Amino acid sequence: MNAPVRETQQSAAQKLMVVDCDIHPIQRSALDLHPFLSAQWREHMSTFGPHVRQGLVEQTMWPRMMAAGQRADAYPAAGGPPGSDYELMRTQHLDPNGIEFGMLVALSKGGMEERNQDFAKALASATNDWQIEAWVKKDARLRAGIVVTAEDPPAAVAEIEKRAGDPAFSQIIIAPRTGEPLGRRKYWPIFAAAEAAGMPVGLHPAAIPGGHASSGAGWPTYYMQEHFTFGTGAEAVAVSLVMEGVFERFPKLRIAMIESGFSWAPALGWRMDHMFERMHKEVPHLKRRPSEYLRDHFWFATQPIEEPENPQHLIDVFEWLGWDRILFSTDYPHWDFDDPRQAIRVRLTDAQRSAIFRDNAKALYGLP
Repeated sequence: MNAPVRETQQSAAQKLMVVDCDIHPIQRSALDLHPFLSAQWREHMSTFGPHVRQGLVEQTMWPRMMAAGQRADAYPAAGGPPGSDYELMRTQHLDPNGIEFGMLVALSKGGMEERNQDFAKALASATNDWQIEAWVKKDARLRAGIVVTAEDPPAAVAEIEKRAGDPAFSQIIIAPRTGEPLGRRKYWPIFAAAEAAGMPVGLHPAAIPGGHASSGAGWPTYYMQEHFTFGTGAEAVAVSLVMEGVFERFPKLRIAMIESGFSWAPALGWRMDHMFERMHKEVPHLKRRPSEYLRDHFWFATQPIEEPENPQHLIDVFEWLGWDRILFSTDYPHWDFDDPRQAIRVRLTDAQRSAIFRDNAKALYGLP
């Protein structure tokens, strides 16, 4: 009985071209960035290595994750980590899964957690050059994200302005575990540059959390706990952006929450509205209810998708968010990859399926 059902699901998905909003390209090693770094920074990388607030430099982060969080079948035959070989990505994911466009989210050695801000600036620029040369030029379906160093807003603004006119880039990538809450005015120049460029800001939990404990109670014991904090951390960032008045100051700013889940959003909206009714005098700069900013300025990638026992509960969440605010993502090549032929196991209309798998992302990212 299972085989015919699976075949039907696959054939239906194969007829729909997919925009995958979370694909991770990874360098084979730090040497991949050397062609895009000056001699000064190549020497610095070789001599000193990274300067991150994480005790396990050049090791797997804590809490440990099995197989570095990668799919066991995604290791290239020629060596290197999953996500480092374009041909394997093409034959394993892009072609068989009908990927019309793929949004690249480069996290490895991109400078986002680097404490030496001059080195971070060089790494971010090199990572952006590497994305173009190693990926986008090889496949017109791929779009890069501008990696920026949030702790150095002038450098981030310069990198955005340098890349914004290049159609190879579709969004700006920030690691949301910043030194201060992301809504603080320190980061507003980045939002101003994003709004001026007409580009969404993609918030994705990074591989190294900048030295900050991912849990409000401290460092987790198990990676299962760490993975859970992707959602709770996203809630904290959303509250900061809303309450600090970011969207009043930048009314055209768009935020894509990537790999953070989304079922938390309705409850967060209700709770913020409840508090706003009683404490709104503290935030007179907010002209609308907090949930309205949440629904107007945020988009949500599906992976890791929540799978309630009652499918209607997932539909209810989609209804609250808005069918035009949901972006499909696979998280390739990670272990919890969502196959587009099997993901979102609820009954959708053709219009709803097209919106989630393709149309919403095209509208957000300005894809042809």
